[in-house]
Amino acid sequence: MKKITTIAICIATFLGACKTESNSNKNVKDPVLEKRVTNLLSKMTLDEKIGQLNLRGTSSRVRGSLPETLKQAVRDGKVGAFLNVMNKDYVDELQKIATEESPNKIPLIFARDVIHGFKTIFPIPLGLAASWDTEVAKSSSRVAAVEASSFGVRWTFAPMLDISRDSRWGRVAESPGEDPYLASQLGKAYVEGFQGDSLNDPTSLIACAKHFIGYGAAIGGRDYNTAIINKELMHNVYLPPFKSAFDAGSQTVMTSFNETNGIPASGDKHLLRDILRDKFQFDGFVVSDWNSVTEMIPHGFAKDEKHAAEIGLNAGLNMEMTSKSYENHVKELLNEGKVTEDQINELVADILRVKFRMGLFENPGRAQNTTEVLYAKDHLELAKDAAIKSSVLLKNKNNVLPLNKKTKIAVIGPLANKPREQLGTWTFDGEKEHTVTPINAFQNEKVDFKFVETLSYSRDKSEVQFKKAIQAAKQSDVIVFVGGEEAILSGEAHSRANINLPGAQEKLIKELAKTNKPIVLVIMAGRPITITNIVDDIDAVLMTWHPGTMGGPAIYDMIFGEKEPGGRLPITWPKVAGQLPLFYNHKNTGRPASSIEFVHIDSIPMGAWQSSLGNTSHYLDAGFTPHFPFGYGLGYTKFQYTNLKLSSDKISKDQNIKVTVDVENIGEKSGEEVVQLYVQDVVGSITRPVKELKGFEKIALKSGEKKNSFF
Repeated sequence: MKKITTIAICIATFLGACKTESNSNKNVKDPVLEKRVTNLLSKMTLDEKIGQLNLRGTSSRVRGSLPETLKQAVRDGKVGAFLNVMNKDYVDELQKIATEESPNKIPLIFARDVIHGFKTIFPIPLGLAASWDTEVAKSSSRVAAVEASSFGVRWTFAPMLDISRDSRWGRVAESPGEDPYLASQLGKAYVEGFQGDSLNDPTSLIACAKHFIGYGAAIGGRDYNTAIINKELMHNVYLPPFKSAFDAGSQTVMTSFNETNGIPASGDKHLLRDILRDKFQFDGFVVSDWNSVTEMIPHGFAKDEKHAAEIGLNAGLNMEMTSKSYENHVKELLNEGKVTEDQINELVADILRVKFRMGLFENPGRAQNTTEVLYAKDHLELAKDAAIKSSVLLKNKNNVLPLNKKTKIAVIGPLANKPREQLGTWTFDGEKEHTVTPINAFQNEKVDFKFVETLSYSRDKSEVQFKKAIQAAKQSDVIVFVGGEEAILSGEAHSRANINLPGAQEKLIKELAKTNKPIVLVIMAGRPITITNIVDDIDAVLMTWHPGTMGGPAIYDMIFGEKEPGGRLPITWPKVAGQLPLFYNHKNTGRPASSIEFVHIDSIPMGAWQSSLGNTSHYLDAGFTPHFPFGYGLGYTKFQYTNLKLSSDKISKDQNIKVTVDVENIGEKSGEEVVQLYVQDVVGSITRPVKELKGFEKIALKSGEKKNSFF
């Protein structure tokens, strides 16, 4: 069975040549457009300029009737954008007021968290990253854009490009994983999908690369927490995915909640001016995260709301989300000389530039694709395909998978028929009524199965139904246990210290194992789940993340061999949470861990002389290796690599090197392989990781077929 096959190359010089060439920045200033921006600015009052800096809305959606005060604020030009206005009539009314009744007829932008689908929900972003497939990422965001734009949404707060090395963090579910190269490729694809071929297309959603920067490096995986990132890590690990998104034309960027190296991101002038504007030449606009401007007060960086506004404005933050420090204090700050009108003009110009690029002045209305695009057949097929390509087969003892269609199955577990939980985090607009669960799929396909849920939700600790589950297992050929964690257990503010299966799931699996029936564990979760306690009790493990609307049919196809799980891990899978943070592209130490010298805690004799034992960097109880490494994934066939060649045995800083290898499917089934290229800069002016991903290619091969893969 195929696990993880990589091409690893050690090169003792700086390996700039193995990096892909970045696209030129698509945010090229058009002289005609710039003249329009300048002309419009010259006509605007100060109140209107301040209004463009305001993003207004509520935490999920504007409910009830539109307040007259809100409509008057739009009429006066005091609002630049809205979030979470999901009533199409309200969108139309507010936009009509803005474009017909406000002083300079400046259109609004309507925004929404459209993260991994709008109505048709795709796998969570960490799952999409597991596909190692940029076309999957691109198509998922294009579908989301087409559906969301029918409601008037033209701005999404995605993609999230935070590198995450700690699975305890709740928002790891939204991340592209731990690798900057993979994240950069995905970031580009997401932006291209959301924004489409033209920003002024009514179905285009302007992208928002977030969170700038270091949110995924929060101490202990605790959301909103401090991040400490040195200059080397900042530029080699955390910034590259954002640079890729900007090169792809992302029109906006969102600052993160956290402070990095002592400065909250929403007030970090070096970050927003020196790096974003000067180094990356970004000319879209910057939006704060929810209330993050005024949250600089509890951070201890701003003394009050007025001071927070001063810091944000001087740092170069264009638009304030929900809090009102700009609205309340810009005039006062101008009068006191703490900010200048030129600064305000610059911030407003960035916003107007994007609105012109979006074609809002010419066509401010909603995309008239209406509701027929919601859950369109081709959207559902793409969502199903994404779920299959994102799922990772972690274990398959004795080739228990795929199952024979005549197999008698006991389906057990709290997530086998939970349509809402299957959608995952950040799915405000997903509807459980349109979700197809594994039970639905098994019923549709007339599978011979009996369903005993046993635990009513993932945290359920009740053992009342255990006997019923065991009885069903004894009467079946195989057990399919669908467990994991509910959607609410991952996402923002949902970090976990213990990432085992919650509730009584482990105990139930232990009891089911006593029946001696094969157990297939299907995990739905927003993060890697530590299964060390039960891995020896189960025969197969299929990680489907939270797979989205079409998760059920996708799981059916994979379990019965209609399709092969196509995913590879985008994040290192720990044995225990105590190993975290854990990542493959770590540095060596002066005493690198090794299996030869490692001494396990159970091997230390009683009364042993105090010593450093194995003399390497490891944990006595958990060792130094993960449960499953980055890039790992099994399939239903086997591949063989031969004829590895380099175009040269030497390389200098400004040269390229070509790597080729023959990949052959030597198994009995067709399958897809993810060929992965890693390099190591063995000696450098600063130490480098033990290996770094620099290329990958996904190839499909029939049994006996061979292909030459090159980088």
